[in-house]
Amino acid sequence: MTDTEDTHMKETAGYLARRDLFTSSVETERETVHEMLGKITLLPSPQIHENEEHHKRMNEDNLMHAPEFVIKPRSHTVWEKQCVRLHCTISGWPEPRVVWYKNNVSIDPLSSPGKYKVESSYNVHSLEINRYITCHNPVLVLMPSVVWYGSAVGWCSEYGVTFETHIVEKFGVSFGREGETMSLGCSVIIYPTLHRYQPEIQWYRDDKLLVPSKWAQMHWSGDRATLTLTHLNKEDEGLYTLRVTTKSSYETHSAYVFVRDADAEIHGAPGAPLDVHCQDVNKDYIIVTWKQPAVDGGSPILGYFVDRCEVGTTHWIQCNDTPVKFARFPVTGLVEGRSYVFRVRAINKAGMSYPSRVSEPAAAMDPADLARKVLATVAKIITENICVSTETEAVVPGKPLDLAVIEATKNYVVLSWKPPSEKGHEGVMYYVEKVSDCVAGTDSWQRVNTDIPVKSPRFALFDLAEGKSYSFRVRCCNSAGVGEPSDATEATTVGDKLNIPSAPGRVVPTRNTDTSVVVSWEASKDAKELIGYYIETSLAGKNEWEPCNNKPIKGTRFICHGLTTDESYVFKVRAVNAAGLSECSQESEAIEVKAAIASPAPPYSITVLESVRDSMVLGWKQPTFIGGADITGYFVDYREVVAGVPGKWHEANIHSITERAYRVSDLKENMNYQFQVRAANMAGVGVPSLPSEVFRCEEWTIAVPGPPHDLQALEVRKNSLVLLWKPPVYQGRSGVNGYYIDIKEADAPIEAWRGVNEKSCTKTYMKVQDLKEGETYVFRVRAQNQAGVGKPSEPTEPIPAETKPGSKDIRVDVDGDGVISLIFECSELTSDSKFVWSKNYEELTDSARLTVETKGSQSRATFNSPSEEDLGIYSCLVTHTNGASSSYTLTEEGLKELLKISHDHKFPIIPLKSELAVELLEKGRVRFWLQAEKMSANGKVEYVFNDNLISQGEKYKMNFDKNTGVVEMFMESLGKDDEGTFTFQLQDGKATNQSSLVLIGDVFTKLQKESEFQRKEWFRKQGNALWEKSPAFPNRVPFPCLYTAAIMRLDSNSRTRVLCFVHQISKKDAGVYEVVVKDDRGSDTSTLNLTDQANSSTPLKIQSTEEGIRLYTFVSYYNDELHVTWHHNDAAIAFTERIKSGVVGEQLWLQISEPTDKDKGKYAIEFFDGKGGLRRTVELAGQVTNNLHSVLFVPDRARVAGGLPDVVTIQEGKALNLTCNISGDPVPEVTWLKNEREMFSDDHYILKFESGKFASFTITQVNTADSGKYSILVKNKYGTESGDFTVSVFIPDEQLPAPRVPVSSV
Repeated sequence: MTDTEDTHMKETAGYLARRDLFTSSVETERETVHEMLGKITLLPSPQIHENEEHHKRMNEDNLMHAPEFVIKPRSHTVWEKQCVRLHCTISGWPEPRVVWYKNNVSIDPLSSPGKYKVESSYNVHSLEINRYITCHNPVLVLMPSVVWYGSAVGWCSEYGVTFETHIVEKFGVSFGREGETMSLGCSVIIYPTLHRYQPEIQWYRDDKLLVPSKWAQMHWSGDRATLTLTHLNKEDEGLYTLRVTTKSSYETHSAYVFVRDADAEIHGAPGAPLDVHCQDVNKDYIIVTWKQPAVDGGSPILGYFVDRCEVGTTHWIQCNDTPVKFARFPVTGLVEGRSYVFRVRAINKAGMSYPSRVSEPAAAMDPADLARKVLATVAKIITENICVSTETEAVVPGKPLDLAVIEATKNYVVLSWKPPSEKGHEGVMYYVEKVSDCVAGTDSWQRVNTDIPVKSPRFALFDLAEGKSYSFRVRCCNSAGVGEPSDATEATTVGDKLNIPSAPGRVVPTRNTDTSVVVSWEASKDAKELIGYYIETSLAGKNEWEPCNNKPIKGTRFICHGLTTDESYVFKVRAVNAAGLSECSQESEAIEVKAAIASPAPPYSITVLESVRDSMVLGWKQPTFIGGADITGYFVDYREVVAGVPGKWHEANIHSITERAYRVSDLKENMNYQFQVRAANMAGVGVPSLPSEVFRCEEWTIAVPGPPHDLQALEVRKNSLVLLWKPPVYQGRSGVNGYYIDIKEADAPIEAWRGVNEKSCTKTYMKVQDLKEGETYVFRVRAQNQAGVGKPSEPTEPIPAETKPGSKDIRVDVDGDGVISLIFECSELTSDSKFVWSKNYEELTDSARLTVETKGSQSRATFNSPSEEDLGIYSCLVTHTNGASSSYTLTEEGLKELLKISHDHKFPIIPLKSELAVELLEKGRVRFWLQAEKMSANGKVEYVFNDNLISQGEKYKMNFDKNTGVVEMFMESLGKDDEGTFTFQLQDGKATNQSSLVLIGDVFTKLQKESEFQRKEWFRKQGNALWEKSPAFPNRVPFPCLYTAAIMRLDSNSRTRVLCFVHQISKKDAGVYEVVVKDDRGSDTSTLNLTDQANSSTPLKIQSTEEGIRLYTFVSYYNDELHVTWHHNDAAIAFTERIKSGVVGEQLWLQISEPTDKDKGKYAIEFFDGKGGLRRTVELAGQVTNNLHSVLFVPDRARVAGGLPDVVTIQEGKALNLTCNISGDPVPEVTWLKNEREMFSDDHYILKFESGKFASFTITQVNTADSGKYSILVKNKYGTESGDFTVSVFIPDEQLPAPRVPVSSV
């Protein structure tokens, strides 16, 4: 007996038992009706008989529904040894038992194992006969017999139309969460298509037919069946089956749906209970049952609360004050005749769960009352034909019968009894009495329901002391009085009679698919009223358990889905009944999730590649399913075909062959043969292929070559693929010298074949391009020799032109050591996948040129010594995937570029932003500096002068900023010994670089003089400042005449200054003044010539400034008696706002702002002191470049000459353009910054530097993200300068923001 039949028998038996319990009251009620209607006279009426027959057929519980054939089996005519399968569909309740007969003799499948196979599913019954053999009696009569209260016999018949049903686009295993909506659907193809005919569409969950409700909605569109679960609950978990039934046959598809608990409102709260049902319904109480959840939230469930709600209202009332642990509870306090729904909530120490799905409505009425309603219909029909006799007087009822305790827990006890036989014609009520065992033997019975009389023959008692024993009895009463008590029950101890089941036995997991595992276990021993089992899983070693199912299953085998491929899992199982959940079983052994290995499917498309007088070469295609393991070989069978009658199969090869081509020898010339091929892997040898066509063994004499074979498509992308093939076995009269590839759409007719290549291809591979994305193609190949083009190969399977998700291409990598590698990654790996590298599509076996290393999902092919020998196409194929492959073509130009990159990586160079340069700082200090692109924390610098290392000390001060890459060295002054070559040597890991600066000859002399001049000027300016800030000086020494000398000691920088004061200077003070300074270290002198003011002036010089050009000269001393005149081209200069002159200390200057071409020419300054004069001249023409701001003056550092505002406020969506002038020689480098980060020109920011002097900044369309601080940084070998401005963007609807003054960071 199958599990399904056993289940239905148990359900049927339980149903009949409940029916007997239900009808016992009905029979009693019928007796009362007969007593009341003893003198009723019924007039015969055919209407009554028809009404009874109608109700028999339309009864809701399907009782009295005799079996009948919905679809009868069809007649079949079959070949000998051919398998045949017969079907029929039968309805009826309880489910009919089906017996198949052959020639009026019942068929026993066990008597002939393997010959007969009988199946029953969803009222569809089938008989399969394997390899039917004609016996002495060639007539086979099969008859299925159906047995129930009646029987139906169906004989095979043939329908006029045979329908073929195919279910496509099937739904798979699905996962949902409580509260979500889920849809399951399949497309159904029925041939032939009849518009007026509609198939029967049925949905099942766990073999139970689903009917439309608010929880489940069905839809049939004519070609697609859909089931929508509107609000998922754990009750919806299970195996869903779609059954499509036609007049000819039926098709089914099944998949499991898992429903997880919704996230708890309180962290750690348990999951909601499920399957809330009303088990025993009476007018006084209703027993509510449920199933415990699989998730307890991490702490044990303390109990459950039951809530009720009257139908038509939304007010929920809690039925129990304290939580109950038993998964059954009698709810009392109901109003007779009203309907209620119920729900249950679980609680643990963390909090309360969500409520369960509400139960179906239940009316608080006795079954007898329901029976009366059934009889009311008959009463209405015969009312006008009824005559009732006079009533008899009421009598005291007798004692109730068969009192028993039908259920006992520590929370309640349920009693059941039968009404007394003597109770009169009026209704009766019952009083329940109890007595404790401790007072047994006395007349101390206590009435339990004093205030609430019981009207039904069942009652639930509460508030009994746990552990005590009680006896019970019942009395009947009516208007005539109270009857005698019933016989007392045996002593019943208050407590749970149902124990928690024991833990299940050994748990054994086995492989199933890449994402599922089959778990089986030993059933719990001595488990009573077992509801089912919960399975839990965890990653091996993690101890983090999650439920596999949220609805208990009754069997001892379950498929756990939703697991991660190649991960290892352990499992454990718990049993559950109404008393609670058992302890967990022992953990299973860890199992790695991967597909189970099976024998491969049969090969197909057997063709002949060559034929000679006594042998033939066969070719075939690889099976579509290889069984999860590599195919280890093939076996070929052949048989002779004589006059169309095939003979016996013979083995062509004893040992397996690995190629998909084989020569079958020892054949007979001009004989016809058929062939079949079997594939083998580590799981075994698969079933043979279908027999091939009939081939004749004869010598081929054609001149053209035979067909190529073993076509294979790799690197399939949306617009290209690579087609590979093997050369034909039969070459023809000359060797093959080329191939032609043909292509057509998969659904196009045979006339649509067209060529891909106009010129023949000499290789056995070709890349086919210009495919249309989404189109499906087939390909074939033809070989050519000198005689012509031969027969085409067998076409490939249809190949869609699409790039599969996750597809990657081979990439080239050159590491830090300069090693060149090809890398391919694949995310679809299985445990059996391998990376296969090829060159020119021939597998690489020699590791002399290439070394392959695979780690995880990445494979690297490294060139040992790259050279021109390595040019070619490199490809990589990943086995046991959905065709993951890619290729890379290494060309001569590509190799040269890679070798250059490799050399740069082997011998890396630190890039420099600027070469070594020198500039003068304040006080005449000399700064040598350069800037590298990027330096790490390990970078270091060596400073070399004339091939000698120099280091930090009193003369040299070094600084290295690794963040900016700036390397600096400072010298206080330049001496004669400092003439030579300065070099900075940089090293950062393996990367190195150096930069040198040669300072010799005139270049050094000029720089040295400028440094000395700047140094003296600084000291001179420091002295003037000190004089103004020093009100008195100590240690004055009086001199003769009008001179005063003073010595000032400056403690702040340990310097001493000697001052000589002339109280009133005049011409007689003219002369040469000298000061001598001596101490223990030596002496020094300094002179001042006051003999001639004019002759003491320095040559006229030119300097570029921010405003324009400045001409200046220095005199030894200056007073008001010296008259100065400036001339331009021998004409006195008229001073304006643009041209000004002035004196600062001993410097006399002429400032020309915004010079133009008119300002070119000869400038002169004339001095006159009353008795003589002097003229100094300078030629501006020739020293001024195209930009008069840039005067040839060495050094000329980079400068931002102006043009940028401080703040720019602009409306969003507008365009911003700013331009500024840049000066410096050499031409500076220009860098733009935003918020201290370097900017680069793009479509949004357009940065230009034109003619070496105009820098422009443009924002094409301003948005709020463009607000911020911007800077332009100009730099050359003599210095760096920056200009800053702020951009503020406002939205038109907003108030214009106030301009902000930018604050530069320190």
